[in-house]
Amino acid sequence: MTAPSAALSRTIAGVRMAASVFFLLFGEYKVVRPGFAHGDFQTYLQDYIANGAVSFYRPFLAGVVLPHAVFFGYVVGVVELLIGISLLIGLWVRPACVLGILFLINMLLATWWEPGHGVPVWRYFGNELDHLPLLLLLIIFFAADAGRVWGLDGRRGQASRG
Repeated sequence: MTAPSAALSRTIAGVRMAASVFFLLFGEYKVVRPGFAHGDFQTYLQDYIANGAVSFYRPFLAGVVLPHAVFFGYVVGVVELLIGISLLIGLWVRPACVLGILFLINMLLATWWEPGHGVPVWRYFGNELDHLPLLLLLIIFFAADAGRVWGLDGRRGQASRG
């Protein structure tokens, strides 16, 4: 495998830091504003269970997540904050990408049917435009080991080689 060019690595690092802003903003309001964990999250879950979730995922949402919605509401916010911080400073980017990929797959499973059943396929993908691009970016960040440029992962690598 050939090493990516310096310009490409810097571009990916810049996009990594820009993408961190989304996770930081999403996580911040969920952790700081108690209304999310103490009400909004339950409303979202009930809608996912009734309308959006794929069939095999509904029992998990209804039986595991909904009864502990306040806890999971805060977990969602903290996970988003951790991913955002990791992407911003470039520390543990690969593990954060794995966590983010799992989180976004969860969101896809919970919201896939929101456009309704039997609608054109493009509507499902259109509905997921707040999840799919971030998912694809996390895959790129993981594959490119994006924390090595303009990130603490690169400094850790230098220290272990030094």
